[in-house]
Amino acid sequence: MGETWKSITNKSLDDQRTEQEIPRLKLANPAVLPAPQKADANHGDYPELSLQKPPKPPHVRRGPSNLQIKAPRRDTRLKTRHDTMRAVEELVEADKVEKTEKSIISWRGAVIEPDQSTEPPSSKITELEKPSPVEAEDQKEPVPINERQLAVIEAFRHAWKGYKDFAWGHDELKPLSKSYSEWFGLGLTLIDALDTMWILGLKEEFEEARKWVANDLVFDKNVDVNLFESTIRILGGLLSTYHLSGDSLFLEKAKDIGNRLMPAFKTPSKIPYSDVNIGRGTAHPPRWTSDSTVAEVTSIQLEFRELSHLTGDEKFRKAVDEVMKHVHILSGKNDGLVPMFINTNSGQFTHLGVYTLGARADSYYEYLLKQWIQGGKKENELLEDYMRAIEGVKKHLLQRSEPKKLTFVGELAHGHFSAKMDHLVCFLPGTLALGAHNGLAADHMKLAETLIETCYQMYAQVETGLSPEIVHFNLHAQKGHKDVEIKPADRHNLLRPETVESLFYMYRFTGDKKYQDWGWEILQNFNRYTRVPTGGYTSINNVQNPSNPEPRDKMESFFLGETLKYMFLLFSDDIDLINLDKYVFNTEAHPLPIWVPA
Repeated sequence: MGETWKSITNKSLDDQRTEQEIPRLKLANPAVLPAPQKADANHGDYPELSLQKPPKPPHVRRGPSNLQIKAPRRDTRLKTRHDTMRAVEELVEADKVEKTEKSIISWRGAVIEPDQSTEPPSSKITELEKPSPVEAEDQKEPVPINERQLAVIEAFRHAWKGYKDFAWGHDELKPLSKSYSEWFGLGLTLIDALDTMWILGLKEEFEEARKWVANDLVFDKNVDVNLFESTIRILGGLLSTYHLSGDSLFLEKAKDIGNRLMPAFKTPSKIPYSDVNIGRGTAHPPRWTSDSTVAEVTSIQLEFRELSHLTGDEKFRKAVDEVMKHVHILSGKNDGLVPMFINTNSGQFTHLGVYTLGARADSYYEYLLKQWIQGGKKENELLEDYMRAIEGVKKHLLQRSEPKKLTFVGELAHGHFSAKMDHLVCFLPGTLALGAHNGLAADHMKLAETLIETCYQMYAQVETGLSPEIVHFNLHAQKGHKDVEIKPADRHNLLRPETVESLFYMYRFTGDKKYQDWGWEILQNFNRYTRVPTGGYTSINNVQNPSNPEPRDKMESFFLGETLKYMFLLFSDDIDLINLDKYVFNTEAHPLPIWVPA
């Protein structure tokens, strides 16, 4: 996911207070599918999710006559999969894992699930009863859900239970304190998770969330939102859910928030401000600068272009296309690499000479390729900028570490190379693979294969098996040192999706099972070190301490919107489950259709 300054600057006072109050996780949690429990069982301090009865199908409304909309291309595999969920749930009931009867450790009031040693579920396909046929073109036999996908469904339900019990309708869950935090006050986690629930086949949860969107999601409120974050999470989430479900409620809400974000583009340079008050219709830069982040202003295009495509109102596309045309001709690049900041008054790059594929620049590169794909591979300026940038990466930012000689992407500051790599950069292998799949240079795929190995090692060489936010690579062999070095300020893990995202693309395009196995290791470690027994998962402060990973008491919305979605898709052998020749994912993992020529 593209990253804004808000997620990487100093923690809020609220977060700091929470960290002092929250009890520490003491023991690891089991990475197994818990046995389904009866809803009326008394579990005391250790509630477990019960499998639901097959829910009623969601009520689908059609678009109002006054909106000129194109019918969404429905993913028929998802429709069929929804019909198979009953069979899946019966299978889980029949094949449930017996939990070992062990005492629960209480650490200052926090109940911790004891570790259990079990055989991991295999990736073999489970046989399901044949689903009822659906009326669809080119309908093929659906691929059944396998055991690893069931483990993702269980993890999602566990996370959703925490959100529903303690943070319903709020932005983010604080699972340890059983409360919530607000960023924009717009139900971020719920909106981010809508299409994940649809893809996972969780009809009952989806219908419940839809009711909240219909009855409680109101954008007419006096609140400042970040243009980038609200575009990729809210606008993107609503648009993708509209396409998958066909329910025009989501398009109506998308049009509402899209219109309310437009004041951001009223600047002297047409480079948008970072913040918009969606109730007052005013926009402004951050208090301390008139700059915007390059990644933020160049990673909103997929969503606004799609909104124009659906509504016929070209103002959305015109605003974001103007930004790309401006950046295309701007000076200050270094072999296609862009600086991190751009001024909203002058329209010029600022803080020149610093180049990274991490925070503040990352998704600029991702969206160059994805806009080109979205528009049917016709916009050559986008492709030129993308190809030039990848050459710039190869020329200036690639190095190899010691002792394993891992290829990594560093940073350049005023001519000096830094062996620093953000976890955010792990989007790059997947993007390179996507480009190669779409006919770009074959050496992009080779580079993707070497970089995904590096991203995996950022997990495998760490004590908890979870990657820190930032690593530094050793350029010289030193006895007793691994490739990866972690500084104390960088050793937190926010449940980020980028490596799993790239694993999904790599498996989808190569069929190499090792990518599924690596993803399975990561899911197990999320379960061991970040899972909170009463519901939810938490970011942690110390990936180097398995006995006390220091939970931060926050579940980011992208854990449900991106991380678990990409996990589920990674473990699937169905290439038509979000077919990458028909959909392109935005930087928050919301799939949008590739436009078909009229």
